[in-house]
Parts: sequence; structure tokens; C-alpha cells
Amino acid sequence: MNIVSVKGLRKRFGDLEVLKGVDLDVKRGEVVVIMGPSGSGKTTLIRCMNLLEEPERGTLTICGAQIVCGCRHPARQIRELRRHSAMVFQQFNLFPHMTALQNVMEGPVSARRLPRTEAAELGRRLLARVGLADKCDCYPAKLSGGQKQRVAIARALATEPEVIFFDEPTSALDPELHAEVLQVMQELTREGMTIVVVTHETAFAREVADRVVFMDGGVVIEQGHPSSFFAAPDHPRLRAFLRLATS
Repeated sequence: MNIVSVKGLRKRFGDLEVLKGVDLDVKRGEVVVIMGPSGSGKTTLIRCMNLLEEPERGTLTICGAQIVCGCRHPARQIRELRRHSAMVFQQFNLFPHMTALQNVMEGPVSARRLPRTEAAELGRRLLARVGLADKCDCYPAKLSGGQKQRVAIARALATEPEVIFFDEPTSALDPELHAEVLQVMQELTREGMTIVVVTHETAFAREVADRVVFMDGGVVIEQGHPSSFFAAPDHPRLRAFLRLATS
């Protein structure tokens, strides 16, 4: 069963058409990794899938809630689509004036109207889940990059999403901090969470992905299971990309 379905998605910034009719389906419990060179449209695609960018054309369906792009929609319809998903950003996007716990609590309190005592209990449980039980009262300025990203993952989980979108979650981290974030993501996949990840981490894609999608020039060029995607790519553009990525 598809939990996310993108059909004919098009997005333009001024004269530049960044997405040129993208189709992509994601099944429940699937881990999909999107790769491609800079400017290929992969980050724009994942932002459109969460309606952080609004496509001009196409349809977007998440858990049965559908948006026909290019049409006017009431705010409640957009909220209905968004409530099924969460986003983890490249630059963390934590509130600097809030502690780690307060950052995780914000979504349940403001969006789900959860009482603060229940939200605090949930927040502590989720911070413990990502290995940060002792950082509840720390502000982002006192956390490492890896710790900030783990708080961001806990914050995403606090909204009880059915799919989480990750936009290059390790690219802003020092290499030694990659592993702690990727480990948390791997644990989520073992628990059956549906995940869509834009990343250059080929090792993560090989080990964790159910399917790897390669984009270039605003379209999907090739996709497949990691075993065939990396070992026997069909498209010459993908072969060239992988030679550079693994050199």
C-alpha cells in the first residue's frame, strides 16, 4: 500500500523549472533514499512532498489526503495532508530560546493540543529514545551538531507521523558525528517507520534503503534496490555519478 504518491509534480523558480513531472510512490514501512548531483531537484522534491514549497502542477497524496497542485485549497485540507508527515532539516531548525525538551514539546502542545504535563512526559521519552535523556534542559547552543539533529528527530517523532522526510540530515555535521545520527535513523527503520531521505550517504543507502532513487535535471532517471542500483546501474548518468561518489 502506498503511503505517499507523487504524480506529475512540477516546480519552477522564476524561469528555472526545477521539477519536470516527477512520479514517485512510497509504500508503508519503506525506506526510500533519493540521491543525485547538486541542482538535480531532490531537495525541492522532498520540500514539495511536505508542501514547504508549493508545486505548480501534479498531485500529492499522503495517507489518502490529496492535494491537486496549482489549485487553491482551504488551510484545513493542507493541514490534513501535513499532519501525516514530519520533516527533519539539514540545519536542524531548533528554536534557540527553547531547551531540547521544550523543542520536542512544541508540536504536541501547539498542534495536537496535548496538555503540557503529557507533552513533557512524551518529550522525555523521545529524547531518551534518541540517546539524549540527560540533555532535556540543555539549549541548542550547548549541544553538538549530532545532538541537535537527534533532538530534531525526537521533535519529528513527537507529532506521531506516518512518514518522516529527511533533507540531508548529516551534511551539516562533522564526519565523526554522522554515525550517531545514522544509527538513530537505522533504529527507526527497524521499527517500521516509513522514511524518505535525501542524502549523499552511499553507505547508509546500501545498508538501510529498500529503494534508491536517482534524480538529475529535475526528473527521476533510475531507481531500484540497492543491490542492483549500486552494482549494475543502467543509465550512463547514474554510472558517472556513482564513480565520483565512490572515488
